[in-house]
Amino acid sequence: MNTFPKSLEEAVAQAQEATKAAIADGYTRVQIDLIIPEIALKAQALAREFASIFLEYGSGLKVIFPDTGAAALARRDWGEVPFQVTDLGSRFTPIDRLITSEERIFLIVSPSAVEVNQVEKLCNLAGDRPVVLLIPQLEDVSIVGIGYAARQMRERFISTLYSCYYLRPLEGAAVFRCHPSAWQVWLEKEEDYEFATEVSSKPIGEDLDRLLLKLTQGSQDDSNITLQNKRGILSNLQRFLKALSQ
Repeated sequence: MNTFPKSLEEAVAQAQEATKAAIADGYTRVQIDLIIPEIALKAQALAREFASIFLEYGSGLKVIFPDTGAAALARRDWGEVPFQVTDLGSRFTPIDRLITSEERIFLIVSPSAVEVNQVEKLCNLAGDRPVVLLIPQLEDVSIVGIGYAARQMRERFISTLYSCYYLRPLEGAAVFRCHPSAWQVWLEKEEDYEFATEVSSKPIGEDLDRLLLKLTQGSQDDSNITLQNKRGILSNLQRFLKALSQ
């Protein structure tokens, strides 16, 4: 069983290994979810960290940002790199012109629900070549919607994405998944997290609420369980984000 990360540095290292393992196991549409406040602000630095695990692909690696400004900023900050850096295209440069037979793997950096159609098209154009989505935010209800079209999008595309790494700290608990393990729920203790249970599918919404209630019932008087305690992984957030910027 995987160990729960004690810091965000450790989480990123785990996510890198999980990504490589998932691709080796044949998954071609994988995503890394770090549901951490403000993490998207450091998407460029995280992208450089993840690009480093694909250097064997050389120029066959294409790192793709949501827009031309973010791509240009990355090219400026990174300087000369052995891989390609571009964006998801626009009405002037459609995505199908950016994908050629020379690319072997794609890393899409923090795409939002605004770009979900372009991301889907890129995945279709990529075929059996791996596409890695780093901290995607594709299911914003206010953009994707909740009607028939949104349901079709989820069934046709979003449901095909494989979460090889998922970390979502909650109040007193965390949802965790690290390929090849199943989905797990961990409870926050005084200075650490303790494994609570493992489930076959991603626990969300009311199902997650019921599961957490079941796991914590009868333990409310246990002084080791601190449901409002924000130590552990979140306490390292600012230090880690600062380190990424250096």
